[in-house]
Amino acid sequence: MEEIEVFLAVVEAGSQTAAARQLGRSLQSVNRALAALEQSVGVELVRRTTRQSVATEAGLAFYRRVKPAFAEITEARLEAANRRIEPSGLLKVAAPVLFGSTHVVPVIAEFMARFPQIEVDVNMSDRPVDVVGDGFDLAVRIRELPDSSLKTRRLGELRTVVYGAPDYFARHGHPHHPSDLAGHQCILRRTGRGEVDTWRFQIDGGAATVRVNGRFHTDNMTAAHAAARHGLGVGYGPFWQIRDLVDQGALEIVLEAYEAPRTPVRAVFPPSATPPAKTHLFVDLLAERLKHERL
Repeated sequence: MEEIEVFLAVVEAGSQTAAARQLGRSLQSVNRALAALEQSVGVELVRRTTRQSVATEAGLAFYRRVKPAFAEITEARLEAANRRIEPSGLLKVAAPVLFGSTHVVPVIAEFMARFPQIEVDVNMSDRPVDVVGDGFDLAVRIRELPDSSLKTRRLGELRTVVYGAPDYFARHGHPHHPSDLAGHQCILRRTGRGEVDTWRFQIDGGAATVRVNGRFHTDNMTAAHAAARHGLGVGYGPFWQIRDLVDQGALEIVLEAYEAPRTPVRAVFPPSATPPAKTHLFVDLLAERLKHERL
């Protein structure tokens, strides 16, 4: 590792003298490390002159291969060292309103009890936040993410289900295929992007959408759950939000064989080299707790 570190510094600094200054080492130790690396590799990596050091063709190829590997190893060592440090200070977390209240805050409570030196500031919002610009240590996001420089870690995945009250199905029958929803009252939700009148499914192994209609419209998921519970129609949404009502027998799930692909839940971090111990340890705990939840 030390020899490779010296080699990378020489190539990037352009001379052994500059690399020695950058690494805080003597010129002689830099020269010895570079020579030892070339001897172990069996090829000249850097052509030296009195004024500069230039990578050979073999050296450039070697540089391109070992640079990212060295960065990964360095980051892994820092991460391992961070985990030995008792976490302290302020942890800033962003999370969706309902999911955050139900699943993130209980883990925060456990984390704060475990580490008394931690303070937590939680931003609950269903709107995207600027993780870097707003100074968050992490954000919990429930959706596919566009490509970005942010680091991510998958925490779990959510089911999206079709549900209704037993008395509604007793009166109108159970749908057995997504196309059967055309003959049912469906509970429609309005969002900031308009009304959602198409529901996603997997049919014959592929993604498909089905247009639905109904007389009850709302912009609130809790109201949609209440409407379904009172027999106003068939609802559509995240399973974790109605899990307790299903367990109580107030709602039942239908069309399970056609459920849409599950939605990922991710922790998103700023693109720093290594997140601090408080962030790593909290995300580890959150991932462990979500693994045991019925989502």
